[in-house]
Amino acid sequence: MKLSEKRRSLLVLNGIGLLISAAASGWLYFFQVLGEIDLWPFVRDVDVQVPGESRAWNMAHLEGITNGLLLMGIAACAPYLELGRRQNTILFYSSLTFAWLFTLPAIANAWFGSRGLEFGGGRFGPSVANDVIFLFGWPAMVGVHIAFALLLWGAWKHYRGLSQEADG
Repeated sequence: MKLSEKRRSLLVLNGIGLLISAAASGWLYFFQVLGEIDLWPFVRDVDVQVPGESRAWNMAHLEGITNGLLLMGIAACAPYLELGRRQNTILFYSSLTFAWLFTLPAIANAWFGSRGLEFGGGRFGPSVANDVIFLFGWPAMVGVHIAFALLLWGAWKHYRGLSQEADG
């Protein structure tokens, strides 16, 4: 059974949403690095203080790009995956889970100056934001491993189901 056209479309739409989040965090990254909004000839030298540090904004920006493209890639590869109905459902929801719950916490990390890598903050210092972001990382971490295992399994099953045709 193949992933439904509706679910493939939803993966693409969510991928676009993540790319939009990447564009928004990219603008914040840009303004954070400059320390001002300078969009010559429209807006010039508007002092702005975007919180966080440039490495965190860079990561937030790249998480949106990476996860948006991953969702679109899964949708595009769906015809080459042979999974059961339940496995397709798990793949769909685990993909949405990891994509959004890696991206949105990365944006929150940049905004709040945390990392969310360790409960209690570790060497980055304790904060409620850090601990909430850390907890949101668990569903994403589980989801990405489930999704990648299902992608591998589905691609392998599709390949094994092909007839022994000559290459060329």
